[in-house]
Amino acid sequence: MEALKQGSDVLFILLGAILVLAMHSGFAFLELGTVRKKNQVNALVKILVDFSVSTVAYFLVGYSVAYGTGFLVGADQLVARNGFELVRFFFLLTFAAAIPAIISGGIAERARFGPQLIATAVIVGLVYPLFEGVAWNHRFGIQEWIRATTGAEFHDFAGSIVVHAVGGWLALPAVLLLGARSNRYRKDGAMSAHPPSNIPFLALGAWVLTVGWFGFNVMSAQTIDKVSGLVAVNSLMAMVGGTLAALLMGRNDPGFVHNGPLAGLVAVCAGSDLMHPLGALTVGACAGVIFVAMFTLTQNRWKIDDVLGVWPLHGLCGLWGGLAAGLFGSKALGGLGGVSFAAQLIGSLLGVAWALLGSFALYGLLKATVGLRLSAEQEFEGADLAIHRIGSTPEREANW
Repeated sequence: MEALKQGSDVLFILLGAILVLAMHSGFAFLELGTVRKKNQVNALVKILVDFSVSTVAYFLVGYSVAYGTGFLVGADQLVARNGFELVRFFFLLTFAAAIPAIISGGIAERARFGPQLIATAVIVGLVYPLFEGVAWNHRFGIQEWIRATTGAEFHDFAGSIVVHAVGGWLALPAVLLLGARSNRYRKDGAMSAHPPSNIPFLALGAWVLTVGWFGFNVMSAQTIDKVSGLVAVNSLMAMVGGTLAALLMGRNDPGFVHNGPLAGLVAVCAGSDLMHPLGALTVGACAGVIFVAMFTLTQNRWKIDDVLGVWPLHGLCGLWGGLAAGLFGSKALGGLGGVSFAAQLIGSLLGVAWALLGSFALYGLLKATVGLRLSAEQEFEGADLAIHRIGSTPEREANW
């Protein structure tokens, strides 16, 4: 029976890893559909190459930083427990690699390719795993301090803070240091609109992310005996709440509608194992409102050129999710209890502060040394031709 349990756990978490791996194609198509046509190839290439760099960085350094377990040993040791530690690495890698995928959407259309790959390696190898280890592996005694101070540990079941808020707040300094796209905000105060280039691809990306998210949340149990249908239904309700709220707030705008479910799912990650489904619906709806309102505010009034709105979507909705777990996870609001709003506040703010500090240091250093931005000519030409030497739909006559 023990061997059957081990094999089942390996299969369970492997299926979760595959579902979250599929989400990275969702990131790619969401970005492809949002950016202008001259940057579509770059969107696709970035997500795949970022994932590949993330894999190497997390395998060699990041996983060990977070969990104290390395893989530079013989294969005879790696196959222990049916190779569970290996597939656990695969699963958690797909979370770690979501960080550069999130950042990619914010800095799209004007960022250089090489410097971002350097940033990806540092973020996934060091910056992200340090906070991941604190939240999910009790590193440095911070969780113990939070429990002693508030009576409960910081709770983040599937990464509203650890993955999404950290990713979104890492992206914000990168966006600010990079600057807005050329001619986005003109000197006369007017703005150049850059509508999504392909709504069907944007919708495809959103749908792939939404479906894969059930692996992201449900399989965060990591072993089959801890799986909970509550997590699945709470994810569903938050997705629906985010969609409907974004529909109403965004006045039928398809870009907002398809980002609405993502906002809801970002927010429910932290407390999806604790909330009542009606609480999850409320949390998701609030996240939909937050995304639409803050995306509009950042783009139009604050003139922050966050192309996909990753700071409102992941940074702010993730922060809301971390706090919401302390509210809607409590028994007073129908949850299972065992959480403290004070603990959630402390843990969430620690994640935000660490992300801001790490991002300003990393991207500031890259900007000062190698530069972050394409030249004006390259940006005008588009990242597809400037970096990859081919467009998304080459229109060349065949000479037979």
